[in-house]
Amino acid sequence: MARGLQKQQARANAEKRAAANAPPKSQLKAMVAGNQFKCPKCMLMIANYKLVVQHMEAKHPKEPVPTEESFSVAK
Repeated sequence: MARGLQKQQARANAEKRAAANAPPKSQLKAMVAGNQFKCPKCMLMIANYKLVVQHMEAKHPKEPVPTEESFSVAK
């Protein structure tokens, strides 16, 4: 019977260690940190200036594409 209690304790300790070492399940913080530019027209968060230019040409063709220096880093 003594081994049964030890086995339960070992299993509980292993579950605690696995939970502590598990990677975070949500990537929302990483996604927000990766998006640095905001479309001035529709306020869509975009990762880099090249994608901003593509977005502006596709979604807002009548609007002029702002320069990269005109963007402030959105946080």
